[in-house]
Amino acid sequence: MNLAPVPASAALRAVPWVFVMIWSTGFVVARLAMPHAPPMGFLAWRFSLSVLAFLAWIRWSGAAWPQGRSQWLHLGVVGLLMHAGYLGGVWVAVKAGMSAGTAALIVGLQPLLTALWLSSTGASERASQRQWLGLALGLAGLVLVVWRKLGLGEASAPTLALAILALLCITVGTLWQKRWVRPVDVRTSSCVQLLAALAVTLPLALLEDEPVRWTAQTLFALGWSVLGLTLAAGSLLVLLIQRGAATRVTSLMYLVPPCAAVQAWLLFDEALTPLVLAGMALTAAGVAMVVRERG
Repeated sequence: MNLAPVPASAALRAVPWVFVMIWSTGFVVARLAMPHAPPMGFLAWRFSLSVLAFLAWIRWSGAAWPQGRSQWLHLGVVGLLMHAGYLGGVWVAVKAGMSAGTAALIVGLQPLLTALWLSSTGASERASQRQWLGLALGLAGLVLVVWRKLGLGEASAPTLALAILALLCITVGTLWQKRWVRPVDVRTSSCVQLLAALAVTLPLALLEDEPVRWTAQTLFALGWSVLGLTLAAGSLLVLLIQRGAATRVTSLMYLVPPCAAVQAWLLFDEALTPLVLAGMALTAAGVAMVVRERG
């Protein structure tokens, strides 16, 4: 029996949802790895192995490198923001005691921050009233999903500052890439970004006193971080930013904490309360309003 090929348009429509499912596993990976490794040390290993994997992929495929010094510079800035800044802030905050749910809540404010910035600067990509309503619904659903994870003493001032730094880094990095980086091969652009992130995290890793303990959890977390999160999800994010509007792309981040909550339920037996399920439904409705093309 011959199977009909999947139309290219259908495959492209599936990319955002595949990205969300993979990207949301990052908080599960943090929970697995942080008891056994320092944050900068783990990220240095992750970036190093990811660079090697991309170099092998680039050599095998003959992918074209970015043209012009300015493009390398802009990609380096994006790498510092979206890899070193975002991941570094989240992982250090989790290591210092902030729960993954709280970190997800703070970073999940990215779509609203992006829409506010675009609207305040008079950009052509300003959010419509319908999209603002969708952003508000997504934010409400996001709060409901992680509300049970918030408690007195769960987040200190330093960890809160780190999570906010991560939020600012991924927001500015997304806008910077959309504004300044021309369409380029995803593999080579990701490699340049990771090299810039490694240049920052490796010296910081050398200053950490805690060694990396190579347990089964550490090895699994590192393998998935390289293959799933960096190579697959990271490349998909670059592709989405190149092809889509920043408001619609970043609105997908609203789906990350609900997906992370489901994964935590499946893997760690964390309860999915009616409040969480209601929040997930609100979030899905809000994202649908934002990403739907205008009629």
